[in-house]
Amino acid sequence: MTKVGILTGGGDCPGLNAVIRAVVRTIHNAGGETLGFLEGWRGPIGGHYVELHPDTTDDIIGRGGTILGSSRTNPYKEPGDVDRLIENFNRLGLEALIGIGGDDTLGVANRLHAERGIPTIGCPKTIDNDLSSTDVTFGFDTSINIVMEAIDRLRTTAESHRRVMVIETMGRHAGWIACYSGVAAAADYFLVPEVPVDFDAMCDLLKRRREAGKPYGIVVVSEGAKLPQSEDFITKDAEIDDFGHVTLGGIGEVVADVIEKRTGIETRWVTLGHLQRGGSPSAYDRVLGTRLGTHAARLAIRKEYGKMVALRGTRIVAVELADAVGEMRALDAEFLDEASEFLR
Repeated sequence: MTKVGILTGGGDCPGLNAVIRAVVRTIHNAGGETLGFLEGWRGPIGGHYVELHPDTTDDIIGRGGTILGSSRTNPYKEPGDVDRLIENFNRLGLEALIGIGGDDTLGVANRLHAERGIPTIGCPKTIDNDLSSTDVTFGFDTSINIVMEAIDRLRTTAESHRRVMVIETMGRHAGWIACYSGVAAAADYFLVPEVPVDFDAMCDLLKRRREAGKPYGIVVVSEGAKLPQSEDFITKDAEIDDFGHVTLGGIGEVVADVIEKRTGIETRWVTLGHLQRGGSPSAYDRVLGTRLGTHAARLAIRKEYGKMVALRGTRIVAVELADAVGEMRALDAEFLDEASEFLR
């Protein structure tokens, strides 16, 4: 009988529950058992888990977030945590551990497999859509639709008051959310980490469009975009999480201030923040999460460890965990080129 553990780490994301549901169903169909660890890597460290069954998880596909809870706990930060994790893994008689998360969560899964021989399997998760080795991550589709709708709503107040509205989105290392939602909502300009910020070009475009008769403007900016002559992120505070990351936020306010001072146009800014993570997942993310969960469970059943499930084209494939972590996937240069037609 296959007995697996499953956990969700890092930021919550629409579609996580679809993955959990699919893993539980697939393992159950094979005569196995699934234990859900609570709050990311904190669960196996402390031995905190719940038994998961098809009859109690079948209806969670449409729920946002994760029924298991999440955290940014890093087992490699505190001495002894990795040993406690392995002890609990063995005590529970698990054959495999499926980690659903982004680069940090999957990086831990890879180290546990490579250095300590723990049979881990990865499932990629991030609304930022910046994980390498997979074409798309679940949650991204939901997030860009949320941002698009928010921009559509903000457009009405921007037009009414003849303002420029600056919308700050998530996107630490890559501008997928800002660029896709910006194109979908006909933004005048967007700023992303992949392209050096050019305040002169942005302000010139906003002024030209105002002079041509457009009474308002929309600018979308990724939280990870960097200001000219600076390599530093704009951060909310100096606090650092277990994986060494600072909390980003505030670049929208900076951009809005620059626009108003340089153009003389009244400008407001909005940070969408966790709204982009919340709520029910889209149909696309429910299906993608289900497919990834099913194939992750099948890897466990076949005892193919040290792998990550990934979307390639329309197929779900298995790739090496070691090849899937450590490198962020930037926004496609071809899409940036296409989008640039609307920034002139």
